[in-house]
Amino acid sequence: MKQQHQTIRNIGVLTSGGDAPGMNAAIRAVVRGGIHDGFHVYGIRRGFHGLWRGDIDDLNGQSVSERLQRGGTFLMTARSATFNSPEGVQKAIEMAKVFNIDAIVTIGGDGTFRGARDLARQGMPVIGIPATIDNDIACSDYTIGYDTALNTAMEAIDKLRDTAMSHERCSVIEVMGRKAGYLALNVGIACGAEVIVIPEVELNFERDVIKVILQGRNSGKHHYIVIVAEGAGSASEMAQKIESVAGIEARATILGHLQRGGSPTNRDRTMASMMALQAIECLREGRLNRIIAYKNGSILDLDIEEALKAEKTIDAAEIARAGILSARRNF
Repeated sequence: MKQQHQTIRNIGVLTSGGDAPGMNAAIRAVVRGGIHDGFHVYGIRRGFHGLWRGDIDDLNGQSVSERLQRGGTFLMTARSATFNSPEGVQKAIEMAKVFNIDAIVTIGGDGTFRGARDLARQGMPVIGIPATIDNDIACSDYTIGYDTALNTAMEAIDKLRDTAMSHERCSVIEVMGRKAGYLALNVGIACGAEVIVIPEVELNFERDVIKVILQGRNSGKHHYIVIVAEGAGSASEMAQKIESVAGIEARATILGHLQRGGSPTNRDRTMASMMALQAIECLREGRLNRIIAYKNGSILDLDIEEALKAEKTIDAAEIARAGILSARRNF
């Protein structure tokens, strides 16, 4: 990486990629923590796209007042094809220099961190804060927005169960998560799903879905909940197959972007605030090009290059325990 700035006085903060509940809490803590430590803070609107366009303005304590409880991100977020090139990255850095920005705090997921790494490699110091409802950042056990999305999905599925019971129906619900099954697995456990379909486990449709549902029916059950992670299949296609093969009425529901919205939970507000203060600590102490992570119950910071090399997957024991709680083992 290129030589880093020796003194950090002005910092920018942006949100990028998919929005997640708690992003506003993180922005707020960056601003308040930054001001407390003597930094001047700029808000960069519309992520990396706004950075190279110069969509940048001052933030102060009043700017972030009454933001904590709101979902989404008031700085907004956008995709940027221009930024995804060496020329785009250099243009973004040049624009940061126009505003005398010495370092940038980026809030988002894997794509955001790769963009931050590209900036770091060209000499712009960065700190990354993990925020995605998918909880799929390999270097961190937890990401901002995950708990709110879990609770949003859980409440929706509880309501769907009421109508599934009334109509003696199988309800197949597709949740978000990209290529990771964390959201589906834990929502499925919390909602008592008969079947949970995730990318991490190969599915045998007849054994893992049809047989489980029929065993439940033959033992006296009258309604069924099937949770499908978006990276593992289509809820609509699965509902059609269940109805065709098992002869049980099935309806598909895709929760979609509903899961990204809403006021963040206590955990997401608190985690966002503490992660953001860790980011400010890094800038204050000169630990640059870091990713903030939650590991083994503690918030810490990791080198960005090493953090992006990390891998994680759902523990086999968690999957096995979900099986114990499902209809598969109990009917």
